Amino acid sequence: MVPSEAYQSQKKGRKGAAYGVKTFFKASEEWQLISCGQGPKDVILERCLFKNRNADVFLVADAYQGSEIKSAVTDFLSAAAGKTSEEIRAKVNSADVSIAAGGAADLLAYVGHDAFMDFQIAPIAGTKGNKPRRTIILACVSKAFFSPYIGQTGAEPLLWTTGLMAPEAYTLKAALTGWIASEDDEAIRHRAAQAYDKYQKCGSRAALRLFATN
Repeated sequence: MVPSEAYQSQKKGRKGAAYGVKTFFKASEEWQLISCGQGPKDVILERCLFKNRNADVFLVADAYQGSEIKSAVTDFLSAAAGKTSEEIRAKVNSADVSIAAGGAADLLAYVGHDAFMDFQIAPIAGTKGNKPRRTIILACVSKAFFSPYIGQTGAEPLLWTTGLMAPEAYTLKAALTGWIASEDDEAIRHRAAQAYDKYQKCGSRAALRLFATN
């Protein structure tokens, strides 16, 4: 199973950099950084590839130029719709592997600013595949703003938000841990909330209210 992720890259302070996807996952004992380099197209500043140390799961993390947020959400929704499938070749522990990413991934995540607070794009239609495509959207009030778009893609929401939030990597990591362990959606929601409260000190009840599942 291959989670794929698109996130917006911006200039951040020391705290933001520490909790960014690249830095946070690189420091994690559960994830191994396989490679990090130039993105496959100009709007993507950097692509990093991680492998989970306990399961055959890869994370493809694309960092978009902050001014290209429309491209970031368009690419995310296209992948959620099962389009723009991509095969990534990589060498992992001396072995050659092929990673199904983009629209071929099992789980797609968007982490960043809620672009649909500022503009709209044309819906991107998709269909349900033989295996469900799940989505995680860590952005402010993402359930309300992304819901019409996700409904068109045919993907199934796993985790999104009901209020303002800091879209940082510890929440994504917690959700992925539950997903890899095949936990149910509500258990994954609780994991995300616990991680968010740990770093944001907002209270467990407030954190749980912030996240929603399908």
